[in-house]
Amino acid sequence: MSSIFTKIINGDIPSYKIAEDNQHYAFLDINPLVKGHTLVIPKIEEDYIFDLSDAQIAALHIFAKKVAVGIKKVIPCKRVGSLVIGTEVPHAHIHLIPFEEEAVFNITRPKLNINPDEMAEIAFKISQAI
Repeated sequence: MSSIFTKIINGDIPSYKIAEDNQHYAFLDINPLVKGHTLVIPKIEEDYIFDLSDAQIAALHIFAKKVAVGIKKVIPCKRVGSLVIGTEVPHAHIHLIPFEEEAVFNITRPKLNINPDEMAEIAFKISQAI
């Protein structure tokens, strides 16, 4: 059975797409810790990030770097951090989270509720900045 992320890649579920290439897809997290919280995924469905080949992990991080640079241009922040947890969705992914303080990385804290128009605007601005 396809993961929710595979369904997003295939267009079966809508997303706020940031960037895409032949191997990767980046989109805004719909339950963000902060504005601009982005998920970067490989298009191949692999449950655990460290089951990817070395080349796949390297390519995923290089793609994530491009996305992070775009996020930093649009979302006021000290840095864009990356986080790999891998338990919420059985599909390898990297969280890119713009932050001022490290406390934002507490993933158990309440998530933001951002209206769809603002999400679309954020996604558009970041995609244009890449």
